Amino acid sequence: MRKIFLLTLLACCMLLGAVAQAAQITDVKWGVNKADVLRIVVDVTDTAGYAVDMEGDTLNLTVNADKGAQVPHSKAVKSSLADSLKIVDKGSYTVVRVPLKQRLLEKSYKAFVLRKDPATGRPFRVVLDVTPRQASYSGYGAATTVVSNRPVVSNRPTKNNSSIKKNTVIKTSTAADKKADKKKSSSKKKNDNKKNTAAAKTETTVSKPVNKSDTDKLALIKGNGRFRTSGGLDGKIITLDAGHGGSDPGAIGSDGTKEKNITLAITKIVKEILEDKGAKVYMTRTTDVDVFGPNASDAEELQARVNVGEKYNSDMFVSLHINSSVNKNVGGFSTYYYPKTDNDLRLAQNIQNKLAANFGVDDLGVRQANFYVIKRISMPAVLVEMCFISNEKELTLMKGQWFQKKTARLIAEGIEKYFA
Repeated sequence: MRKIFLLTLLACCMLLGAVAQAAQITDVKWGVNKADVLRIVVDVTDTAGYAVDMEGDTLNLTVNADKGAQVPHSKAVKSSLADSLKIVDKGSYTVVRVPLKQRLLEKSYKAFVLRKDPATGRPFRVVLDVTPRQASYSGYGAATTVVSNRPVVSNRPTKNNSSIKKNTVIKTSTAADKKADKKKSSSKKKNDNKKNTAAAKTETTVSKPVNKSDTDKLALIKGNGRFRTSGGLDGKIITLDAGHGGSDPGAIGSDGTKEKNITLAITKIVKEILEDKGAKVYMTRTTDVDVFGPNASDAEELQARVNVGEKYNSDMFVSLHINSSVNKNVGGFSTYYYPKTDNDLRLAQNIQNKLAANFGVDDLGVRQANFYVIKRISMPAVLVEMCFISNEKELTLMKGQWFQKKTARLIAEGIEKYFA
C-alpha cells in the first residue's frame, strides 16, 4: 500500500509540474514559396507573445517560450535571404536569429500568429514571413513593419511595491513640447530604439519593436503631458478603451462569443459609474467599429486609441480585454502596466486588488508588459484582462449581466481608490 501511495503521489507531482510548465517551442521550420518569400514557423505548446527586431544584418524573432530539448541550435536554410537560422535559448524566452545575405527594404517582413487547430492537430504557431528585395509580398495581409499582438513578458507577477509615490501633478518627458530642441528629440528616439532591442532576463519585458520610419508616418496626437493622480474622482478626465472591435473580434469563445462585445459592454458600465461620481469619461469606441478605420495596420489602430487619451489630456487610460489560452483550465484576472511614470504600477495594483479580492477566480497578479497602448501614451495606463474566454466556466460568467456589472464596479472602485 505504501508503495502504491508513493507512486500515486509521484504521478500527481509530475502532473502538477506539467500543468505549471511554461509554453515550450517544439519545432522551428522554414520554407520558401515561388516568390522567394522565406517563411519561418515556430511551433509552441501554448499561446505565446513575440517580437521582431533588426540587429545589424540579423533579423531576430523573439518568442516568449522555452526552447524544447528536441529543437536544434541551428538549421540550414536554402534561400536568397539566408543560409541558416540559429535558435538561441535565453532561459525564459527563445530567439530565432536569421543572418541575412541581403539588406531588407522597409516593410519587408511580417509576423503573425496562427491559433491552435484541434481539427488538424496543428499547434499554436508564430510565423515570420521575410520578402527579398526583388519580390513582392502576397502572403498574410499587406506587408507592414511588425507590431506584435502580444508582448513578450515574464510569467511571474510583479511584486507589490508599497513605496510608489503619489504625485498630484506630473509633467512627463514626452516629445509633445513643440519648443523642444529637434536634435535632442532625434537623439532620444535613436537611444530608445537601441534600448528596445535588449531582452530582459528577469521580471521585465522584451521590448516590442516598432520601426521608427513606421511610427513617423502615423497621425500622432500629443496632449499637454500633465495628469492628476490624487484629489478624488470629481473632475478627473479618464479614457476607457474597449479592446478590439469592428473587423477585429479579439478572442472567440467555444460558442462564438467575441471578446470585442464583452469588452464594450463592460466598458460602458464603467463609464456610467465613473460619471456618476463626477469624472469626465471618454471612450475610444462606443460601438462595434475599428477606431482608426477599416484595413488599418496594427500600429495605426493602436495609435488611434492612444490618440483619444492624448486628445483629451486624460489623467488616466484604462484598456479592457478578455484573455484566452489553449489550456482550457487557465483562468483569472490580471492587470498589465508599463513603468513609464511613478503611477502606472500603483494604478494597476489598485484595480487588480479590487478584482482579486471579490471574485472566486484565480488572481494572476499585476504584470509588467509592453502593450502598445500602455507604453506609448503619456499618462498612467493599464490593460486589464478580465478572465479567460477559453475557460468554459468563465465564458459562461462573462456573458451574464451579473459578471459584467460586478467587474465594471470593481474596476471603477480601483480607479476611485487610486485618486483617493
